[in-house]
Amino acid sequence: MKITILGTESLGVRGMCCLVTAGDRTILIDPGIALGYNRHGLLPHPFQVAVDEVIRKNIIDAWSGATDIVISHFHGDHIPLINANPYQLSMEKIASLNQSARVWAKSQNLSATEQKRKDALSLFFTMIPAEKRREGILSFSDDMYHGDADTAETVVMTKIEGDGVFVHASDIQLIGDEAVSQIMAWRPDVVFASGPPLYLKRLSDRQVKAAWKNAVRLSREVETLILDHHLMRDESGAKWLNTVSRATGNTVICGADFMKKPRMMLEAWRRSLYKRMPVPEGWHDDYARGKASTNGYRTLPPGMFRQR
Repeated sequence: MKITILGTESLGVRGMCCLVTAGDRTILIDPGIALGYNRHGLLPHPFQVAVDEVIRKNIIDAWSGATDIVISHFHGDHIPLINANPYQLSMEKIASLNQSARVWAKSQNLSATEQKRKDALSLFFTMIPAEKRREGILSFSDDMYHGDADTAETVVMTKIEGDGVFVHASDIQLIGDEAVSQIMAWRPDVVFASGPPLYLKRLSDRQVKAAWKNAVRLSREVETLILDHHLMRDESGAKWLNTVSRATGNTVICGADFMKKPRMMLEAWRRSLYKRMPVPEGWHDDYARGKASTNGYRTLPPGMFRQR
């Protein structure tokens, strides 16, 4: 089994996109991307946009060759969009590609926005309801909370069996016990999951403690635990990740670590990027109109990569 993480926060963008090859199946999970439209009062820095351009192309290439495509839920950083902003994956880029791929998707308990997005995607691809489904090496969970019971939103987790077991646990944030118990029951070797959004002030002490407890539970049972997404939108998330690893003595890493690449927490570094690499007024409007490019913003100044 080969696992390639294409896009996530430690690689510079929002998302949990990965490509898994096992046997004769090539499975693309959560083929979406976003940049956090406004963070610290700033639009995405052009260097982050340059990284986004590369990852968007890689997702499109992966879509073209996939036998199976999985959509865990219909948030804009996990799917192609009809009305994508300049930093997301537009449906028009993939609408005519790979019509033979099986598209597995969450189908129940959709919010009004999710239903609208599902309906839009259904114009181009036939979607197979994923909940509690098993087909060959693929298995899917029932609905799991996008966080915990404090939210009405849900996601579907994916299990892939090859020469090992891989679980993709999109946006569970490790807060709810049910999702973590399901992962452990699947007895995976590698798990790719969203950690808690520590950067959000609304996250309660109870939720932070629950996420810590569940991270420790998982790390003691799973050979390789990859935590990213919400967790790596802030430097405090990187420190939390490293603390979990030290506390358990097991392999607890982010997506960039797994891919053996430098951590590029570009959303967390946005203010620093603007200071080190100034952006001309009007650049974002010009980029959206195709009148500006990321030329000149494709290399970071020395010292911007920080390993923990």
